[in-house]
Amino acid sequence: MHFGTISKIFRYPVKSMGGEVLSVADVGVKGIPGDRAWAVRDEVRGGIRGAKRFPQLMDMRAHYETPPASADSAPAQIQFADGTTAVTGDVDINEKLTAAIGSPVSLWPLLPSDALDHYRRGKPESDDMVAELRAMFGREDDEPLPDLSVFPEELIEFESPPGTYFDAYPILMLSAASLQTMQNRNQEASFDVRRFRPNFLLSDVTSSHAFPEVELVGRTVKIGTAVLKVTLHCPRCVMTTHGFSDLPRDTSIMRSLVKDAGGSLGVYAEIVTPGQVRAGDAVEVIQ
Repeated sequence: MHFGTISKIFRYPVKSMGGEVLSVADVGVKGIPGDRAWAVRDEVRGGIRGAKRFPQLMDMRAHYETPPASADSAPAQIQFADGTTAVTGDVDINEKLTAAIGSPVSLWPLLPSDALDHYRRGKPESDDMVAELRAMFGREDDEPLPDLSVFPEELIEFESPPGTYFDAYPILMLSAASLQTMQNRNQEASFDVRRFRPNFLLSDVTSSHAFPEVELVGRTVKIGTAVLKVTLHCPRCVMTTHGFSDLPRDTSIMRSLVKDAGGSLGVYAEIVTPGQVRAGDAVEVIQ
């Protein structure tokens, strides 16, 4: 069954930084090679951290001069908010990131999945776990927190599945129709795709659902020569409200997501069969 079309493919070399648009991607079992292949570690509280902790990361961009051939951490170019650049392997990269963020950090490539201490969560900012979660997900006191029980249990102990820097799963898909739905419901905000950081942006969907991709949850889809299993909805966090580049800080983004979309937008997927995906490829439901 035809569902839609891949209009854009995104890759983010450094977790929480802006990324790059691809015309084609060879998708492996760990997703798009080079996607979230680097991440920042908090040298104060410990643990790998993204823009939930360091929103300044979203004002930086990263790209590869040479496309990575595998899921390993190939050298990537970083552009800071002031326009200066650096390479992930520079001897002073930690000092430059620390100065830009305003807190001691270090930049790390992917480590093996058995390096468990590296992936273990750092010290929380609050002793009140509910308050910590509300800050992380940008939720007010009268708004429900997302149901985290649907995620793998390892994410209680680890910041990401060990061996990866993904929040949960290797691919995030979002439809242009879902963004338009949210834009229509909060016309004062900017539901720019950059706030939501998908790997695949879907267009020309055949579903009339306000959030079409939710109909794919639990189904298997073929895109190009790759086969993916759509796993679950993506609960959104405070990152969607941060200001960066030409986008202002806007907490109404989360108020609208909670009110109109249950706090989620987009869907996660796992790789069943590796293959090549191109912009313009059809998304076909096969199971």
